[in-house]
Amino acid sequence: MTKGTDRGDDAADIFTEMLRIQGEAARQMMQTIAPDAHDAVPDHSAIDEMGAAMMEFHKSWLQFCLPQQERPAPLLTDPSSWMESMRQWSATMPMLDPQQQQKLWADGCELWQEVLSQYGSAAGTDEGGNEADPQLPRRDRRFADKAWREQPVFALIHQTYLLFAERLRDSVDTADGLSDEDRRNMRFATNNILDAMSPANFPLMNPVVLERTLETGGENIVCGLDRLTTDLKNGQLTHTDTSKFKVGENIATTPGKVIYEAELFQLIQYSPTTDEVLATPLIIFPPWINRFYILDLNERKSFVRWAVAQGLTVIMVSWRSADESLAHIDWDDYFAAQMEIIEVVRDRLKVPRVHTVGYCVAGTTLAGTLAVLARRDESDKVASATFFTAQVDFQHAGDLQLMVDDGKLEMIRQASKGGYLDGRYLAATFNMLRGSDLIWNYVVNHYLLGEDYPAFDLLFWNGDVTNLPAKWHAAYLRDLYRDNLMVQPDALSVDGTPIDLTQVKTPCYIQAGKEDHIAPPESVWRIMDHFSGPNRFVLAGSGHIAGVINPPEANKYQYWINDGKSASLDAFIEGATELPGSWWPDWIDWIKGHDSSRVKATGRRKPGSKVNPAIEDAPGRYVKMR
Repeated sequence: MTKGTDRGDDAADIFTEMLRIQGEAARQMMQTIAPDAHDAVPDHSAIDEMGAAMMEFHKSWLQFCLPQQERPAPLLTDPSSWMESMRQWSATMPMLDPQQQQKLWADGCELWQEVLSQYGSAAGTDEGGNEADPQLPRRDRRFADKAWREQPVFALIHQTYLLFAERLRDSVDTADGLSDEDRRNMRFATNNILDAMSPANFPLMNPVVLERTLETGGENIVCGLDRLTTDLKNGQLTHTDTSKFKVGENIATTPGKVIYEAELFQLIQYSPTTDEVLATPLIIFPPWINRFYILDLNERKSFVRWAVAQGLTVIMVSWRSADESLAHIDWDDYFAAQMEIIEVVRDRLKVPRVHTVGYCVAGTTLAGTLAVLARRDESDKVASATFFTAQVDFQHAGDLQLMVDDGKLEMIRQASKGGYLDGRYLAATFNMLRGSDLIWNYVVNHYLLGEDYPAFDLLFWNGDVTNLPAKWHAAYLRDLYRDNLMVQPDALSVDGTPIDLTQVKTPCYIQAGKEDHIAPPESVWRIMDHFSGPNRFVLAGSGHIAGVINPPEANKYQYWINDGKSASLDAFIEGATELPGSWWPDWIDWIKGHDSSRVKATGRRKPGSKVNPAIEDAPGRYVKMR
């Protein structure tokens, strides 16, 4: 996918002139919207400044997505230039041959005629004699506000964009001669570029933004520019009002104590709320790329609080965010940490075995840990293992596979300064997977419209990033995501012990999210193909987070079970029974089915007691380290 020299020069010229053209067109549009409000139009220098900042934002985004020679020309406010810019960019797409390009241009002209026929004398009137509301052929929630339909210029802009976006996406899906990997890469790049090029994202092309600018006298522009400047300085997009949350005060508040710590983790044991508890305690291994309190957001959503109320002794792992002091952490260390934690809990509570939970990537390492224990004849230390949206076979691992080619791995290596990878890089990567929802939606609402940030605990957690040891992260991406070695018996090892997943006979509860885009259910299902023990698979409604964090009291979503033998996920679904609400009660029944014996919730079952001394109160220091 290349451009000629002339086209590259044209793109540079267009970029140079863009703000001037946008500023003039915007002032004309404002006069059209409110001809009597000339004095209300803000100083155009503020508009140009906001536009310049937004162009820098877009330029940085496109630099991340595409090399220099493949970047499209910026889009213009003037409709004819807009159409030409879109046409020129589409011409660079290798899937569109000259005949397809000619048809796209012809369809665009036909679209313009159809749109323009909805306005003026040709538009007609409704039953009340008012001008009829335009019935445009394409709809998208980004352009749902009536301001996008009230004037033909904005209708033409967004309808043209939707036409081109539709055709370009179709061309990627139907192009001949692309391997599956190339098609995924092309689809991902095309979708991200199209999301970034949406006219809704440009301050002087969005009629809702222009109207807001008139209403506020430009305060939204000033506010948005300040927010953008702050976010660029911090290197992270703001999603929520962080001032409303404080870990340990209104987030991660389930009572407990830190009972053990090592350089890589702390262990939190939660205080019992029942007179008796199940004899076998539960260890939760949360993702080491996130803070553990996704499982303890608040009293209503907390899996931890709910599990404690069911009579479980819950021990949570709080992974430490990496800095230069953890640069030595490598492949063996997270597996060794899990085995150390199992030993610490067995010794601390004087129990022969433990239940375990591994969430997402921590579930992947838990699978390897179980395989090592099996090879060492120590499987009896783990009574059961539960996997929340975890993968061991990465053949169908979804869009994250697009981040592990040699070029991306080298980029990650260069970004890892001081022996660790800044968690903001990971946050940006995950935001890219849903750019329209997690990037551009916030750009429009909070940069351009100046709306207040919501106070949302889940978004606070999402932005509370965790740094990773560079050696460990590189090995994980290379050996698992790229080369898929964990499912090859003895291809990988931990501390000299080879990993063979087929030796895992521990009873396993495997949960997947029906709409999970990070750990697709097809990928999670593959655990069933490798473990040899009794496995229970449950498919939950929603995705990677809401599919897991679904307390019964919320009465949301649903889940599917199938007690028969299924050779594939499709076969499981075909014979599954759909049940309403949360899958948590099914899980606790499964846990109790292994061993329902109970002990008094005293002594070692109370963290901070004489026989179970504590280091500090939950949630501990490590979760607050940045």
